[in-house]
Amino acid sequence: MFEIIGENIHFLLNSVLGLIMFGLGMSLKRSDFQELFHQPKALSIGLFSQMILLPMMAVVWVMFSELSPEFKIGVLILSICPGGITSNLVSYFVKGNVALSVSLTVINSLLTLFSIPILVNIFLNYFDVSNGGLVHLPVLDTMFSIFTITILPAAVGMFLRDRLGKKILQIQKYINIVLPVLLFIVFGIKFLGSNQNGGTGISINEIIKLTPIVIGLNVSAMLLGVVVATIFNLSFKNRVTIAVEVGLHNTALALIVAGEKLGITAMEKPALVYAMYSFFITYGISILLVRVRLYRLKKRA
Repeated sequence: MFEIIGENIHFLLNSVLGLIMFGLGMSLKRSDFQELFHQPKALSIGLFSQMILLPMMAVVWVMFSELSPEFKIGVLILSICPGGITSNLVSYFVKGNVALSVSLTVINSLLTLFSIPILVNIFLNYFDVSNGGLVHLPVLDTMFSIFTITILPAAVGMFLRDRLGKKILQIQKYINIVLPVLLFIVFGIKFLGSNQNGGTGISINEIIKLTPIVIGLNVSAMLLGVVVATIFNLSFKNRVTIAVEVGLHNTALALIVAGEKLGITAMEKPALVYAMYSFFITYGISILLVRVRLYRLKKRA
């Protein structure tokens, strides 16, 4: 059974990401898009931090690391796959600005249609992992794939939400059950499966080697979000939200770009190791920021 699933791992991964975006679309209402115009300052700062500052920070991390070129590109691919519905969930848990979080996710989904193909090819050319061959990310094919697994499912979800109203909650219940199971299967195969069965063959030594880099990127990205939002005098709720959005990346999308589109297993491994820690680190730092804020407020009072 696992061999059959492993042989179709890319189809399963695409389905999981499509399902995630479909669920995001079902949570959206037309009024949510009004938030895009109600808080342009916070939205612009969040987008700038995610799309410009975060990849620049990732470049600094990999340039001063001793990782292989494949691992370095894997880390950079991860950095240009902005947070998805998981970051929205964390923002909800820590009582951040969920509307801002969702708005950033929606716009980033559109921007990555163009940013991922362009930046990945720049990374490939700079680090030269071709070994005499041609390694290139097909631009139009990648744009079409990202559209079909992110924008299209989200649009269908929004359409159904608009048509069915509260009845859509019944569909969401099933998605909430199926999605964790599918994610567990995908990451289980990627971690434990052989290269022939859809896995990456990642070793303990590789996990140990990648751990400080991906944790460092996760933590420093969150601090970057907080610092930039503070410099521009955003509210505390928006600071936490931007920190979460900048700190948490879309692992499933990174795996699709590295594994399916490029076909280089080594480039998938940073995203896998990152997935081991990112949710807990992001949630933990967010809670810490909230508690420090509450402590200061009580102290002032």
